[in-house]
Amino acid sequence: MKLSAELAAFCDRLGHRFANPELLRRAVTHGSVSSPTRADNQRLEFLGDRVLGLVMAEALLGADSTATEGQIAPRYNRLVRRETCAEVARQIGLGAALRIGRSEMISGGRRKEALLADAMEAVIAAIYLDAGWDTARARVLALWGERIGAVDEDSRDAKTALQEWAQSRGEPPPVYAEIARSGPDHAPSFTIEVRLASGARAEATAGSKRQAEHMAAAALLGQSG
Repeated sequence: MKLSAELAAFCDRLGHRFANPELLRRAVTHGSVSSPTRADNQRLEFLGDRVLGLVMAEALLGADSTATEGQIAPRYNRLVRRETCAEVARQIGLGAALRIGRSEMISGGRRKEALLADAMEAVIAAIYLDAGWDTARARVLALWGERIGAVDEDSRDAKTALQEWAQSRGEPPPVYAEIARSGPDHAPSFTIEVRLASGARAEATAGSKRQAEHMAAAALLGQSG
């Protein structure tokens, strides 16, 4: 069975043509439209997470032969985290190829970070099962691209970096507060403010409190130089 025009176009963006198109169909099928005759992508996501992890671990160890486990681990975590997977998914327009239920579609499922990240891992597994390790590894390295070489030297998250910055100046840790929430329960939007004892402050809005906190911390770090 041939792929739809939409999935064929996605293959072009992905850079892989499937010998077994059914693997791709399953990879882009969310649980909201699964049925006894239509499997969703959860099992593929489980496998893809492991494939991605091995590719990143191998790449990072090969890129820095002197790094300790303690130095490699945070770099690895940054490259395989949900936010990065979703970012790569957006880069190749994976959201447009997702097969999701009506409720998910209405609630903006094609843009949801969790759905995109899970589907990205499922697509990686589909490539691995379709063409083997070497092809999957090459595709992942190409898709992640400059992110691998540009990952921060110590890969501290923004909240940790901001706390260390404040402590180095004799200030107490930053304080985070939720100052607004909007949107429906299934797709909330949080605005978080971070403030230092010095009075410096910044705020950010995101779909999760955690992400908003990190964005606010990054913004305040940028102000602080």
